[in-house]
Amino acid sequence: MSAWQQRQQLQQALSRQPGDFVAWVMLADLELEAGDIAAGEQAARRALQLRPNHPEALARLGRVAWMAGAHADAAKLLGTASALAPEHPGIALWLGHALEDADDAEGAAAAYRRAHTLLPGEPYIAAQRLAWQRKLCDWQDLDRLAAQVRDAVAAGNGVVEPFAFLSEDASAAEQLRCARTRAAAIAGGLRPLPPAQVRERGPLRIGALSNGFGAHPTGLLTVALFEQLQNDPHLQLHLFALNRDDGSRIRQRLQQATTLHDVAGLRHADTAARIRAQGIDVLLDLRGWGGGGTPEVLALRPAPLQINWLAYPGTSGAPWLDAVIGDTYALPPNLEPHYSERVLRLPRAFQPSDNTRVLEPAPDRAACGLPEQGVVFCCFNNSYKLNPRSMQRAFAVLQAVPGSVLWLLSGPGQADARLRAAAAAAGLEPARLVFMAKLPHPQYLARYALADLFLDTNPYNAHTTASDALWAGCPVLTCPGETFASRVAGSLNHHLGLERMNVADDAAFIAMASALGNDPAARVALRAELALARERSGVFDMAGFASDLSALLQSFAREHGRQGI
Repeated sequence: MSAWQQRQQLQQALSRQPGDFVAWVMLADLELEAGDIAAGEQAARRALQLRPNHPEALARLGRVAWMAGAHADAAKLLGTASALAPEHPGIALWLGHALEDADDAEGAAAAYRRAHTLLPGEPYIAAQRLAWQRKLCDWQDLDRLAAQVRDAVAAGNGVVEPFAFLSEDASAAEQLRCARTRAAAIAGGLRPLPPAQVRERGPLRIGALSNGFGAHPTGLLTVALFEQLQNDPHLQLHLFALNRDDGSRIRQRLQQATTLHDVAGLRHADTAARIRAQGIDVLLDLRGWGGGGTPEVLALRPAPLQINWLAYPGTSGAPWLDAVIGDTYALPPNLEPHYSERVLRLPRAFQPSDNTRVLEPAPDRAACGLPEQGVVFCCFNNSYKLNPRSMQRAFAVLQAVPGSVLWLLSGPGQADARLRAAAAAAGLEPARLVFMAKLPHPQYLARYALADLFLDTNPYNAHTTASDALWAGCPVLTCPGETFASRVAGSLNHHLGLERMNVADDAAFIAMASALGNDPAARVALRAELALARERSGVFDMAGFASDLSALLQSFAREHGRQGI
């Protein structure tokens, strides 16, 4: 039974029995799952009127506040509900989500642990706990949790978020199973729109759906490309922004270069209807399984052709996505059997970048907490990528290069303290880890001038961060793996002509980083080589990228009845 049919049945039941508390709670859930915050709130408040201070009703109001972005209110409501129902794992799970977004990182961890303790066999809760522990660099019981999640994925038992699963040391085949299970859970409750056809003539109408159209990695990566595409007579660009206007310069540039539709806060069905109304021929999913996306909108099939690109580095496992865009390095032919989509490849690195950025002068080392002397290794990846393997590898490099430091992006909660404790356990002075608070993009980018070498992570590489480092002139050392997520930094190096910065294993990684760390002349030469490659290669050529992407999309559309202008 589809969600629409369930909703109809509940509304009919409530018209006969308006005092049915359980039905109002169930209706609130359905409305919220459909993305209708207002209707979900109305149903939750009716339930609360029937049973004042009931934890189930309070929890739904907490979900309403969370979806509306009122994170502090959500945490308060869900905290009250959880205190009233301390044995309810679902409420503890929702409380964890709310506390995450309310910046109570350690409180979120406690909520996830409690949810998992209450329901230890549930893979979804185990995966949520595991993912958040990775963000907090809390490696206690990590192997046990990871094994539980991977075993559940292998057996098809329960739903696990595919984005979080990218951080596990899993194969491409396992990632496909995970994504397919998640997609099936969504597809079963939705009724797609009537089929649409690609228009035969006129400019090809390209849509892009994302919650990152602003000062966000997606906006930063795509803005210069979209500015190049705005003059392409064969395409019309429409962006469908799931995020509200953040007032950023990136958002302004996107609005000027495209037709931008603000669909923030709309029901999934209404967003799909907006896309259909614009006659979109090809819809690019620029969020995928990442947080804040709306796979339900894609599942409704608002466009005849739908493509997974850029934001989710893996297969969607979803029947509503027809193709995925990669390149020969990030998505080689041997990975194709593990993709539900048809693989399309650009003749360059699949990842665009903003090549209009001008580097600000770097601050001095002291202002950044760096020592006056010594090699500076850096890794500004998100904390969930800093797993034991990657950090032990980095610690070995520090031990081999006297006086060096590792510069990291500060993580949530007590993540920094845990990393320093891990360094001490590895026999390093904890002060050799230096942390940088999150900064406005230009200030963050300028700091790469002070870094000698970027040490990548596995199995989830630097993506936008690798592009940032290379654009700013900092070389990236990586160890490409066997999944898309583990090959992105390698793709950038490959297309820059810096293949030697892609090493075979951890031993080679440590050896290369240590050799560079102990050879000032080699570091100077490498930086000069990168500067030349940045100018000569096509990695940062957005005019060329725009031409290639336009040709790829037009060719794909022609295979589905497209005639052209």
